[in-house]
Amino acid sequence: MRTGFSEDFLWGGAISASQADGAYDVGGKGLDTQDLRYFDSNWTKEERDHHRNINMTGERFKQALLDKDMTHYPFRWGIDFYSNYKEDLRLMEELGLKIFRTSINWARIFPNGDDAEPNETGIQFYIDLFDECRKRGMKVFATILHYNIPVNLVTKYGGWKNRQTIEFYLRYARVLFERLGDRVDYWLPFNEINAGKFNPYNGVYLIKDQEEDYENAIYQCLHHQFIANALTVKLAHEILPGSKVGGMIARFTTYPATCKPEDVMQSILDEQYANYFYTDIMARGKYPAYMERYFNDNDINIHKEADDDNILREYTVDFLSFSYYMSMVATTDKNWDRTGGNLVTGNKNPYLKASDWGWQIDPIGLRVSLNQMYDRYQLPIFIAENGIGALDELNEGEIHDSYRIDYLKEHFKQMKEAIIDGVELIGYTMWGIIDIVSCGTIEMRKRYGVIYVDRDDRGQGTNKRYKKDSFYWYQNCIKSNGEHLED
Repeated sequence: MRTGFSEDFLWGGAISASQADGAYDVGGKGLDTQDLRYFDSNWTKEERDHHRNINMTGERFKQALLDKDMTHYPFRWGIDFYSNYKEDLRLMEELGLKIFRTSINWARIFPNGDDAEPNETGIQFYIDLFDECRKRGMKVFATILHYNIPVNLVTKYGGWKNRQTIEFYLRYARVLFERLGDRVDYWLPFNEINAGKFNPYNGVYLIKDQEEDYENAIYQCLHHQFIANALTVKLAHEILPGSKVGGMIARFTTYPATCKPEDVMQSILDEQYANYFYTDIMARGKYPAYMERYFNDNDINIHKEADDDNILREYTVDFLSFSYYMSMVATTDKNWDRTGGNLVTGNKNPYLKASDWGWQIDPIGLRVSLNQMYDRYQLPIFIAENGIGALDELNEGEIHDSYRIDYLKEHFKQMKEAIIDGVELIGYTMWGIIDIVSCGTIEMRKRYGVIYVDRDDRGQGTNKRYKKDSFYWYQNCIKSNGEHLED
């Protein structure tokens, strides 16, 4: 019987290029879709929630293309990881990380997406970055596409709505496998592939008011991403035999609000439409039957090429991964209280506490999801993201974040329980291991890291790094392989 974390369990940390790198126009990089997300530090909390750009408009997109301003576009400056990565990785080595997850910025490799040749400066940056990881004893977990594509692919081709984008994506992936393949241990073709539905601009880069049928366009884009995902698995296995390529979703553990049959049925439907639809295709290799009814009821018509079903069936993923921040409540009661969440809002669970941003804290929900995912697919599972966004205070060089320690401790206990349950959990990359610009609300003050970055919502500050109390706690946790979880 398993008693806890395996000796080779991969304790790690994660960031994404667009939220950390900055240097948006340095080294030959082209403009990408996250560079166009506008933010005003004077916005109220309600305005920040409202302006999360879940649905991009043509006017906002056009203005951002013309705007050369840095202050109101935090993804253009990030935490300047592009220049500071060696110092940041030195801290992560001190922390004891076994694996580091980051994304590769497509626009840094192919500035326009459709370029005939890759940008050598961009490739060299990732060679140097991944070599530095390995020199410091960390494996590399690389996300090929994490919420940003070259803007030219949107303005010239319509992004993922156009099947030609699959070809451009595979050209990009081929370069990564051929030039960086021996430096990467785990690959993710897409970050949170279900974001295409719950956050269409981040997920599939649609501009809502330019679409005649927005819902149909979302599912057509997703179909092209599923094909790209499958063909990327094929390509990786051909170029890099034995490579590990996974599928990832933002996982929302769903409970029925009550034992009323209508609520129980709604929880099944929510799980299918928000979670299983995506993992069923990537791991089982086919569109699930329940989506036929959904598409019919919602007048969704996807165009498939003749060989698409064969492609999905033949090239399934090697492992599954997910981000987990909160659980959801399913109900048919339209008046149920609402709360905030990971790029989405949800129904409030009266039994759970919430973060400063209203995300419901539910460690047991993580164990539930781990068991459900493993029971369904029998594939190794990697928790690619998990963490808590909070208002941290820097006082005389110290940050006392006991709330983050409590959050991690309770989630790690449930991970261990899931392993004892029989789940094949192979790794965990905490989000974001160092403070970065928040993806949802585009602000710095919502901090996740065990390493503090002295930079505010306007990009002002020394950009100096500080170790929080949680840094030392996570260091001890890793050193004991998850056995010592107390302060």
